[in-house]
Amino acid sequence: MGMDVGSSSGGSMATPNIVPLIDILLVLIIIFMVITPLTPKGLDTLVPQPSTRESPPQDPKGTVVVQVALGGKLKINQEDSSWQKLGPRIEEIFKDRAEKVAFVKGDNDVLFLDVARTIDIMKEAGIDKVGLMTAKLEAGQ
Repeated sequence: MGMDVGSSSGGSMATPNIVPLIDILLVLIIIFMVITPLTPKGLDTLVPQPSTRESPPQDPKGTVVVQVALGGKLKINQEDSSWQKLGPRIEEIFKDRAEKVAFVKGDNDVLFLDVARTIDIMKEAGIDKVGLMTAKLEAGQ
């Protein structure tokens, strides 16, 4: 606390010293400015990379792609499926695999609701990572 001496009222008058308060506030501002960029944002996604022409054909058991077509039609690697069979079939495919990664490919006119429903069913079936495929990615663009 500071003190003013010699005012016109004849007595001493106490005024607060705010310099230490400003120092504390500046340190807090610097701490928050450093911490803010470190907070994670968004969701982790797994996007398949376009294949090169020189690569050998992949093992059909390696990659699992669930295709969602218009009208609620489903395919698991070219095998027709339905909403009721999707969960048990995915569990059956991945029961012996250590790495549980699958992809969802939706047609352009499919509602996102159907794609989200497919992802939910796959997560319930025990898939660790679900990636999304697009037409541009498949074409190599």
